Amino acid sequence: MILAVLFWIFVAIVALQFAYYIVIFGKFSFVKAKKNNLKKIPISVIVCAKNEAENVTKYVPLLAQQNYPDFEIILIDDASSDATLDIFEAFEKEYSNVRLVKVANNEAFWGNKKFALTLGIKAATKEYLLFTDADCYPTSTNWIAEMSSHFTLQKTIVLGYGAYEKIPNSFLNKIIRFETLLTAVQYFSWARIGQPYMGIGRNMAYKKEEFFNVNGFIDHMKIRSGDDDLFINQAANRKNTTVCYTPESFTYSEPKKTFTDWFTQKRRHVSTSSYYKPFDKMQLGLFFLTQILSILLPIVLLSFQFQWIAVASLVAFRYVVAWISLGFGAAKLNEKDVLIWFPVLEIVLIFTQLNIFITNLFSKPVRWK
Repeated sequence: MILAVLFWIFVAIVALQFAYYIVIFGKFSFVKAKKNNLKKIPISVIVCAKNEAENVTKYVPLLAQQNYPDFEIILIDDASSDATLDIFEAFEKEYSNVRLVKVANNEAFWGNKKFALTLGIKAATKEYLLFTDADCYPTSTNWIAEMSSHFTLQKTIVLGYGAYEKIPNSFLNKIIRFETLLTAVQYFSWARIGQPYMGIGRNMAYKKEEFFNVNGFIDHMKIRSGDDDLFINQAANRKNTTVCYTPESFTYSEPKKTFTDWFTQKRRHVSTSSYYKPFDKMQLGLFFLTQILSILLPIVLLSFQFQWIAVASLVAFRYVVAWISLGFGAAKLNEKDVLIWFPVLEIVLIFTQLNIFITNLFSKPVRWK
């Protein structure tokens, strides 16, 4: 009797997974990227850095070389203790369109990136803002042009894709990139459905009025992380949000090299999601629950050889559906190579996320530098 109940629960789980991968994720995976006409909207590119001397030396010149007629670069030094400020001052002298914002230590907002970003946003002279991180670089000189082309009178928030560099023969790198791919497929799909819930600070854009419409980060200023996803969760909606995932619009970052560093990074991300709107937490939680049960339930059923042909068929069906959906999404985001390892990567990621959730229950993750 118990096994029969578990079997029908498993059938329902597979049905829900089908709905996620085909009905929801298909809104991104099975739709061609839209190539918009290039615009000449004045853009402020905003980069906030804290102790990023090595990265800004390499990447700010790439921003300055963008093929775009009207843009400025707002460099925010968040009270760095290394040479970041000196490097920014040199860039300000070298490039006429670079503007520097110096943030002193503030006891009320110490170590809070949102405070530094707020000062940078207020200092921007353009109405449209494009964000990236100090350790990121655009994949092409047309990054600004591609992202800005998706702005319209109605669409004032643009969600982009922030990828991680590929490291040959690194299993950790495959895990990181698979997790990034899965996250992107999720937030792009829900945005296309009309239920945007997050974006990434490595590559996103919005009109300045959207920032002030929700009083900036004030509602979650005390939460050290979430300058990107919590803001989008609050400000984005069906009418004002669109997505950009053309290859020339991607940014890239250097991935973590050790599991411990990546685990710590993901702890911050997961802890922030607990502040999402109820529906967003529900749909993310349901997806994770169906993922883990789609692995655990067949193990139990097959160990007792209960309806093993039907169970094995459902397992195969679920993997084929997920593989097809993620495969099309991965092709759009230049991540096809990680799908070869999909079954293994999924299992590792699921149980890593479970470990993160349990760890966060007992200790708080480390925040902005």
